[in-house]
Formats: sequence, C-alpha cells, structure tokens
Amino acid sequence: MPIDINGLSNSPAQVSGDRNSLPTSEREPVGRNVENGKSSVEDTVSFSETAVRMGRLGVAMDDTPVVDSQRVEQAREAIRNGSYQVNPERVAEKLMAFDERLAGGK
Repeated sequence: MPIDINGLSNSPAQVSGDRNSLPTSEREPVGRNVENGKSSVEDTVSFSETAVRMGRLGVAMDDTPVVDSQRVEQAREAIRNGSYQVNPERVAEKLMAFDERLAGGK
C-alpha cells in the first residue's frame, strides 16, 4: 500500500500484486491551516487499486438483495397452480453433497 508521510517518499511503495498507482482523484489530501500556527504541509493517504476495488465491491454487495423476490414469487405461483415439480434424485444428490461438506469432505 503506498504511503507518503510529509513528503518523505517521492515514489509510492509497491505491494505484492499492485502494479498501478492510484489516479490523483483517488487520493485524499488532509491539509493543515497555517493561520492556526500548524504546518502547511499536506498529508495524503493513497489506497491501492485493489483496496479501492474491494471497497466498491463491498458497497455493491450491500446494495444487492439477499433473496430474489421475483424467483420466490414464480415458485409460489408454480406451487399454487400445481406446475411445480420436485426432482427427488436431484434433492437426494444435494442432501448427500451437503452432508459430505458438513462431515469435512469435498
């Protein structure tokens, strides 16, 4: 992750798998006010491209509903009108696979 504290480093540090530095728009400068007697140096924080993507992915996941309401409604309608069919072989295979995973298998 690139870190630049008070201008000590002119080149961003490379993190394994991180080959690109972030565009300036992804950097957040934190300024200090000279009028308050504090330094006029700006500190910047830069996130790797991977970290930015992970953040965006997290937001997208938060916005995605856990249940597909349309699919649930289709299943309800199929049950109501009698067109829903259960495949017992597929149910048995899924139950066995689930049991194997619980037992520590594949």
